[in-house]
Amino acid sequence: MHCQKCGCEESKVIDSRMVEETNSIRRRRECFNCKNRFTTYERIEYTPIIIVKRNGMRQQFDRDKIINGILRACEKRPVSIDVIEKTVDEIELELNNSMKKEIESTKIGDIVIEKLKNIDEIAYVRFASVYRQFKDIDEFKKELNKLL
Repeated sequence: MHCQKCGCEESKVIDSRMVEETNSIRRRRECFNCKNRFTTYERIEYTPIIIVKRNGMRQQFDRDKIINGILRACEKRPVSIDVIEKTVDEIELELNNSMKKEIESTKIGDIVIEKLKNIDEIAYVRFASVYRQFKDIDEFKKELNKLL
Protein backbone atom coordinates (compact mmCIF):
# COMPACT_ATOMS: atom_id res chain seq x y z
CA MET A 1 0.00 0.00 0.00
CA HIS A 2 1.49 3.35 -1.04
CA CYS A 3 1.33 6.34 1.30
CA GLN A 4 -0.47 9.11 -0.57
CA LYS A 5 1.71 11.72 1.12
CA CYS A 6 5.27 10.43 0.49
CA GLY A 7 4.75 7.39 -1.75
CA CYS A 8 6.46 4.96 0.63
CA GLU A 9 5.34 1.36 0.07
CA GLU A 10 5.69 0.27 3.68
CA SER A 11 3.04 0.89 6.30
CA LYS A 12 1.69 -0.84 9.35
CA VAL A 13 -1.91 -1.61 10.18
CA ILE A 14 -3.02 0.23 13.31
CA ASP A 15 -6.67 -0.84 13.38
CA SER A 16 -8.95 -3.19 11.39
CA ARG A 17 -12.73 -3.28 11.45
CA MET A 18 -15.44 -5.06 9.50
CA VAL A 19 -17.75 -2.78 7.55
CA GLU A 20 -20.90 -4.90 7.54
CA GLU A 21 -22.95 -2.88 5.05
CA THR A 22 -20.37 -3.28 2.29
CA ASN A 23 -18.93 -6.65 3.31
CA SER A 24 -15.41 -5.19 3.50
CA ILE A 25 -12.64 -4.49 6.00
CA ARG A 26 -11.58 -0.96 6.94
CA ARG A 27 -7.93 -0.63 7.88
CA ARG A 28 -6.17 2.36 9.48
CA ARG A 29 -2.53 2.43 8.41
CA GLU A 30 0.53 4.42 9.37
CA CYS A 31 3.40 5.10 6.96
CA PHE A 32 6.80 3.95 8.26
CA ASN A 33 8.54 6.86 6.52
CA CYS A 34 6.49 10.01 7.26
CA LYS A 35 4.09 8.70 9.97
CA ASN A 36 1.08 9.82 7.87
CA ARG A 37 -2.10 7.92 8.78
CA PHE A 38 -4.58 6.86 6.13
CA THR A 39 -7.51 4.50 5.64
CA THR A 40 -7.81 1.64 3.17
CA TYR A 41 -10.67 -0.74 2.42
CA GLU A 42 -10.35 -4.39 1.51
CA ARG A 43 -13.22 -6.07 -0.34
CA ILE A 44 -13.84 -9.53 -1.67
CA GLU A 45 -13.31 -9.59 -5.41
CA TYR A 46 -16.07 -11.52 -7.10
CA THR A 47 -15.78 -13.06 -10.53
CA PRO A 48 -17.61 -10.87 -13.01
CA ILE A 49 -21.19 -11.81 -13.77
CA ILE A 50 -22.26 -11.77 -17.40
CA ILE A 51 -25.80 -10.64 -18.13
CA VAL A 52 -27.61 -12.28 -21.04
CA LYS A 53 -29.98 -9.70 -22.52
CA ARG A 54 -33.35 -10.58 -24.11
CA ASN A 55 -31.83 -10.26 -27.59
CA GLY A 56 -29.03 -12.71 -26.70
CA MET A 57 -26.29 -10.12 -26.33
CA ARG A 58 -23.99 -10.42 -23.32
CA GLN A 59 -22.54 -7.70 -21.15
CA GLN A 60 -20.89 -7.43 -17.75
CA PHE A 61 -23.09 -6.78 -14.72
CA ASP A 62 -23.31 -3.08 -13.91
CA ARG A 63 -24.81 -2.21 -10.53
CA ASP A 64 -25.21 1.43 -11.62
CA LYS A 65 -27.84 0.35 -14.16
CA ILE A 66 -29.91 -1.21 -11.39
CA ILE A 67 -29.48 1.85 -9.17
CA ASN A 68 -30.57 4.14 -12.03
CA GLY A 69 -33.61 1.98 -12.81
CA ILE A 70 -34.71 1.92 -9.18
CA LEU A 71 -34.04 5.67 -8.82
CA ARG A 72 -36.30 6.38 -11.81
CA ALA A 73 -39.03 4.15 -10.36
CA CYS A 74 -38.72 5.82 -6.94
CA GLU A 75 -38.64 9.38 -8.28
CA LYS A 76 -40.74 11.71 -6.10
CA ARG A 77 -41.40 8.85 -3.68
CA PRO A 78 -40.37 8.73 0.00
CA VAL A 79 -37.57 6.22 -0.60
CA SER A 80 -34.10 7.21 0.63
CA ILE A 81 -30.93 6.62 -1.34
CA ASP A 82 -29.70 4.48 1.58
CA VAL A 83 -32.63 2.10 1.09
CA ILE A 84 -31.95 1.95 -2.65
CA GLU A 85 -28.24 1.25 -2.15
CA LYS A 86 -28.97 -1.41 0.47
CA THR A 87 -31.44 -3.03 -1.92
CA VAL A 88 -28.89 -3.08 -4.73
CA ASP A 89 -26.30 -4.51 -2.32
CA GLU A 90 -28.76 -7.33 -1.52
CA ILE A 91 -29.41 -7.95 -5.22
CA GLU A 92 -25.69 -8.01 -6.03
CA LEU A 93 -25.00 -10.39 -3.13
CA GLU A 94 -27.82 -12.67 -4.26
CA LEU A 95 -26.40 -12.76 -7.80
CA ASN A 96 -22.87 -13.47 -6.55
CA ASN A 97 -24.13 -16.20 -4.21
CA SER A 98 -25.98 -17.89 -7.06
CA MET A 99 -22.56 -19.10 -8.31
CA LYS A 100 -23.72 -18.64 -11.92
CA LYS A 101 -21.36 -16.95 -14.35
CA GLU A 102 -24.19 -15.95 -16.70
CA ILE A 103 -27.60 -14.70 -15.61
CA GLU A 104 -30.55 -13.70 -17.78
CA SER A 105 -31.55 -10.05 -17.52
CA THR A 106 -35.14 -11.19 -16.92
CA LYS A 107 -34.02 -12.93 -13.71
CA ILE A 108 -32.47 -9.68 -12.46
CA GLY A 109 -35.63 -7.77 -13.40
CA ASP A 110 -37.73 -10.26 -11.43
CA ILE A 111 -35.49 -9.83 -8.38
CA VAL A 112 -35.72 -6.02 -8.61
CA ILE A 113 -39.51 -6.18 -8.90
CA GLU A 114 -39.79 -8.38 -5.81
CA LYS A 115 -37.57 -6.01 -3.82
CA LEU A 116 -39.53 -2.95 -4.96
CA LYS A 117 -42.82 -4.58 -4.01
CA ASN A 118 -41.64 -4.54 -0.39
CA ILE A 119 -40.21 -1.00 -0.54
CA ASP A 120 -42.84 1.09 -2.34
CA GLU A 121 -45.90 -0.08 -4.28
CA ILE A 122 -45.92 2.92 -6.64
CA ALA A 123 -42.25 2.38 -7.51
CA TYR A 124 -43.04 -1.29 -8.02
CA VAL A 125 -45.82 -0.51 -10.53
CA ARG A 126 -43.63 2.07 -12.33
CA PHE A 127 -40.76 -0.39 -12.69
CA ALA A 128 -43.08 -3.24 -13.70
CA SER A 129 -44.77 -1.13 -16.38
CA VAL A 130 -41.43 -0.50 -18.08
CA TYR A 131 -39.86 -3.89 -17.39
CA ARG A 132 -42.87 -6.00 -18.38
CA GLN A 133 -43.69 -3.72 -21.34
CA PHE A 134 -47.45 -3.72 -20.88
CA LYS A 135 -49.23 -3.70 -24.24
CA ASP A 136 -52.55 -2.34 -23.00
CA ILE A 137 -54.48 -1.23 -19.93
CA ASP A 138 -55.76 -4.78 -19.25
CA GLU A 139 -52.23 -6.08 -18.64
CA PHE A 140 -51.62 -3.12 -16.37
CA LYS A 141 -54.84 -3.83 -14.41
CA LYS A 142 -53.83 -7.48 -13.95
CA GLU A 143 -50.55 -6.36 -12.39
CA LEU A 144 -52.38 -3.92 -10.09
CA ASN A 145 -54.81 -6.65 -9.05
CA LYS A 146 -51.87 -8.81 -7.97
CA LEU A 147 -50.96 -6.04 -5.53
CA LEU A 148 -54.47 -5.74 -4.20
